[in-house]
Amino acid sequence: MPAPAIWTWWVKTSAVGSRADKHPVPANVRFQYGTAGFRTIASVLDSVLFRVGVLAALRSKKLDGKTIGVMVTASHNPEQDNGVKLVDPRGEMLDTSWEAHATTLSNASTTDDFVSELAKFVEKLQIDLAKPARVVYARDTRPSGPALVASLEDGLRALGAEARNAGVTTTPVLHYLVRAINTLGTKDSYGEDSEEGYFQKLSSAYLKLVAPRQTPPPLLIDCANGVGAPIATRLATYLGDRLSLVLENTAIDTPGALNNACGADFVKTSQKLPPSLAGRLQPGQRGCSLDGDADRLMYFYIDQRNQFHMLDGDKIAALVAAFIVDLVKTSGLESQMKVGVVQTAYANGASTKYLTERLPVKCVPTGVKHLHHAAESYNIGVYFEANGHGTVLFSPAAQETLQTYEPSTPAQATALEHLRNLNQLINQTVGDALSDMLLVEVVLAHKAYDGSDWDSLYVDLPNRLVKVVVADRNQFKTEDAERQLVSPPGLQSKITDLARRFEGGRSFVRPSGTEDVVRVYAEAGSKPQADELAFRVAGLVYDFAGGNPTSRPKEFI
Repeated sequence: MPAPAIWTWWVKTSAVGSRADKHPVPANVRFQYGTAGFRTIASVLDSVLFRVGVLAALRSKKLDGKTIGVMVTASHNPEQDNGVKLVDPRGEMLDTSWEAHATTLSNASTTDDFVSELAKFVEKLQIDLAKPARVVYARDTRPSGPALVASLEDGLRALGAEARNAGVTTTPVLHYLVRAINTLGTKDSYGEDSEEGYFQKLSSAYLKLVAPRQTPPPLLIDCANGVGAPIATRLATYLGDRLSLVLENTAIDTPGALNNACGADFVKTSQKLPPSLAGRLQPGQRGCSLDGDADRLMYFYIDQRNQFHMLDGDKIAALVAAFIVDLVKTSGLESQMKVGVVQTAYANGASTKYLTERLPVKCVPTGVKHLHHAAESYNIGVYFEANGHGTVLFSPAAQETLQTYEPSTPAQATALEHLRNLNQLINQTVGDALSDMLLVEVVLAHKAYDGSDWDSLYVDLPNRLVKVVVADRNQFKTEDAERQLVSPPGLQSKITDLARRFEGGRSFVRPSGTEDVVRVYAEAGSKPQADELAFRVAGLVYDFAGGNPTSRPKEFI
């Protein structure tokens, strides 16, 4: 019997086929594994979660039984949505070559089609089904989570995977656990493979870094009524009185509260204080927002005139990168450590100018995998998207240097110790709002900055982000790190001509990786100009996409 037929026979006679029958694919829905995995309305995801369970087990078998992670979350999306993504053994995103396989398997319309695709997949990748499969999984606080996790577990059982339920936790904790499990007992040990290990690692590094500094005023945290609330509550107990956390929007059991007029995405897109924090945040006090799964962070403050000021991912990158560059210079490692920053086209032009004057800056397409990969080309790579998602990566060579370098002065020794502790404080597997929050607090403590001091590093160019709903996002194709459109033909030249008419004008459009919308970004010398440019470009996009003139949004010019 030919090899594919053998695999088909095995899959049909195993538990996969019979279990798959219990998780039928919904009609007229197409799934796509995008930059954040699968993400859509929760009610149609049952079959996807089952198949992801099967895929996660196969990924583990392909990697000789290394533990693979699965996170059930839709991050900053509305509560009725959910999603799922896979995490590779070092806590990084799923290898991109497997994304297409995930999409294909999820869209097989019947059990027979799924079995057939699975058989071809196993045979093509030469996966040894006798190898063990190990998976650790978790979910956020969404009400749809338990049922979807049950579907995932059914998929894992179908291949006999050794599965560990990490319960309700943040996306960054799950990423941490995956790397910790896979490095346990090795020279690359990432920490104890538990939530306690995560809290211990972060808090211990933080307390060492701020030991000689003054205790700051309390920090207000908007938890987005999501899973960040219980995790931040536990983190606070490890920090003691060295950082007082005032937790707001912690209603994880209130229907409809998740990400509703709160959270990092609300702050970034509306550029205003969540209404629930009115009267809670005092003038001059620091505040920050997490998103629904606590992998994005947005800082803010209110000045003495009661004006709201947002400190986004660009501001975080500027603060952190400059601090690390100073430490590297002071430690005497400047010739051995190349520090760089990675941004996307969404980065504010003023931040790019500020950073370029101080260290190398790369621009890459949107998406964590692009930023993470580019950051790995530096000894110390800093990446933060404007939306507040980011981290700092220390390369293996940099970590080795930090351990073996012999400082020759007390100042060098102090700076070196700070760099070693930063290497522990920062969750290098993925953007982590709580780890990044502690990182920001360390820099503010060392610089003796308040929000206003930090904000004054540079002045943001006014900008506007607009979403345009389209019938098919795939007709929009980009190049040059998404800064230029190549399709539809003729649209880019019109956008370029429009931007030239505004002082400091810049605009680009890109299709969403998760839904049929096109995102328009515009910046200009004043807020009214940025708004006008954004809405004029949005109008062009709507018309080029064949939008219905009778339902054209009235704000599109």
